[in-house]
Amino acid sequence: MPKGRLEHANITVSDIERSSKLLRDLCGWEERWRGPSLNDGETIHVGEAFSYIAVYTDRKERERFTKGAPLNHVGLFVDDLDAAEQVVMDAGLVPFNHADYEPGRRFYFFDWDGIEFEVVSYE
Repeated sequence: MPKGRLEHANITVSDIERSSKLLRDLCGWEERWRGPSLNDGETIHVGEAFSYIAVYTDRKERERFTKGAPLNHVGLFVDDLDAAEQVVMDAGLVPFNHADYEPGRRFYFFDWDGIEFEVVSYE
């Protein structure tokens, strides 16, 4: 049976520079690649050696995404939940739904486009 892991997710955002900076600051990730993309768009790959999030824009105006559409949330693991929450607040975003249950503590936030993120730590 094959064994796999998540290699990347590709999300559409209104401002790839802003979203890329948030992911770099929040997770300590690096910009792996950037360049032109589908539909005269642009993409930045932000992550680590074997996984990343592609933040994509085609520069078209969009309504804010509805919760659960097109996805429920993106889960991010961090080693310091309190520091991560401060990064989110410093970006002008609002953490909510703090919880502590197996396998760890967590909070959620919506980015500027309505994409929901769960940030979890197993400390």
